Order: sequence, then structure tokens, then C-alpha cells
Amino acid sequence: MSYRSASEHYKEIFGEKVYRIALDAGCTCPNRDGTKGTGGCIFCSGSGSGEFAADGRLSITEQMAFAKKKVEKKCKSHKYIAYFQNFTNTYGDEEKLKKKYEEAISDPEVVGISIATRPDCISEKMYAILEELSQKTYVWIELGLQTIHEKTAEWFRRGYPLSDFETTVHRLAAIKGRLEIIVHVILDFPVETKDMMLDTIRYCSHLPIQGIKIANLNVLSGTALAVLFEKEAFALMELNEYIDLLCEAVELIRPDIVIYRMTGDGDKRHLIAPLWVADKRNVRNRIASEFSARKIEQGRKYRPC
Repeated sequence: MSYRSASEHYKEIFGEKVYRIALDAGCTCPNRDGTKGTGGCIFCSGSGSGEFAADGRLSITEQMAFAKKKVEKKCKSHKYIAYFQNFTNTYGDEEKLKKKYEEAISDPEVVGISIATRPDCISEKMYAILEELSQKTYVWIELGLQTIHEKTAEWFRRGYPLSDFETTVHRLAAIKGRLEIIVHVILDFPVETKDMMLDTIRYCSHLPIQGIKIANLNVLSGTALAVLFEKEAFALMELNEYIDLLCEAVELIRPDIVIYRMTGDGDKRHLIAPLWVADKRNVRNRIASEFSARKIEQGRKYRPC
């Protein structure tokens, strides 16, 4: 099985295994607060995809202590990446957010910071903060794209055009410092064909990015997608279909891009469909087995422009 994994990438940089600890910066999203919409993207849970983050009522230092406690038995290296995961973590008062970032990296065991956000939520002041931050530590900026197709984006209520994403990627790529860009992509939108999904992968492979997160579409209780699913019961891929698609996708990804994730990772307590996602070990084993059997090689079908 030949692809660039997050684990390998971290070992290249830090020389050993590194754990990411999920933190809550207390942010919201313009797609929730009425600026661009309410309710968020239709697949987004009430926690803003931050089911595994620590309690946001705690300080960043307290959240990190709590998160470290949860992984201390597994973590022998005691090196961590502070992961601001849920909602839009560059959206809000820039100075307050800067203090939270700095509080996180002041911990001597924190070797980097990962910030999940939207490409339409990085102000001029925030670009300057990110550049300053990237000169102190490793910074990963995670951008939620999901698809390049505007009709799909309208369907799930993304709230920004593809042009915003492109502009932001190139602005971030121009930052002088240790900053890497990770793009989030969702496969298996019921309004897309397989070719449309693979077009998104091809597009990402020609951008100045360093990482990609691929997920299947999860239907979680309490979301607008769950309401739609109950009404229409649209078909989602079975595991074997999804792995087939994943095999094609990985071979289109530029060889130097790190693949941080290959499936969705929603909270099992709220998962409605597809149920195969809940058995994470089986999914990982099936992907590994299929990649090995087919001799999948990342970038085999990538073609530079």
C-alpha cells in the first residue's frame, strides 16, 4: 500500500509519533449566525464537527490537560498538535483568537497547531496572525471545500463560491513560514456522479496544498441532512462501492500530498447512515487489504497541468 499518511508525515517532521488533541475555541460560523445562513451546512452536527473536542467552557490550557489525560496511555512521545476543530476557528475577534492560539503553543509539549476554518473567514488581520504564528511553530490550516461543483455546494448550503476558496489557497500558500494547507473533501454526495467526485480530487491535486482529508457523507441525527434523508431515503454507497471509489481517487492525488483521512468519523451515537462507518477497524482493514490487493499507488494517474 503506497500513499503518504499523516503518521508518516509527522514522523518525517518530528522524528516520532505525534497526537492531535481537539480543542474548542468557542467560535461559531457565518453559516449559523445569520451572516450567510442559519443551521450550517446540512451535514454539520450541532457541535460543528467537533464531537471529540474538550469542553469549550474550559480554558485552552485546561482543555489540553483534559485531552492529554485521555490519550496518555497511548502517547509515549508526549508530542501534541493543538487542533482547533469545531466550527470556524478564524471567525471572530482576531485578538482573542490569537491569544488562544498562543496559549496552546505555549505548552512545551505542543509542536504545532491545526486550525479548521472556512476560506471566506480569513481577514487581512488574520492572515498576518497566521504568518506570525507560522514563524513560531508548525501551522496547518484546514479548509472545508467538500466539492468543486457549485450546484452541490448550493444543495448542502456551503455559502461561498469556489472562487473564494481558490483565492484563499493562494493567499495562504504565499505566507512565509511553516504553514501547510489541508483541504476537506466529501465523496458520495447523492447529487453527484462518480466522475464529478473524481473531478474534485483532480482539482485539488493541482493546487498548492500539502494535505487532503477525504470523507464519505455521514448522516447524523439532529442535522438538516437527517431530515432530508428521512423524507427521501437517498442511497449512500456501501463499503465496497466506497472503497472502489477511494482506490480511483488516491491514484489521482499528487504524490507529495499527505492523505490525512479516508473516511468520515462522525459520532457513532448520532450516526444514521451509512452504518458501516461505525466499525472503524473493519473499514481500515478493508481499505488496507484492497489497496494491497490492487497495488494502489498514490499519484499513479496524476497528470500535471
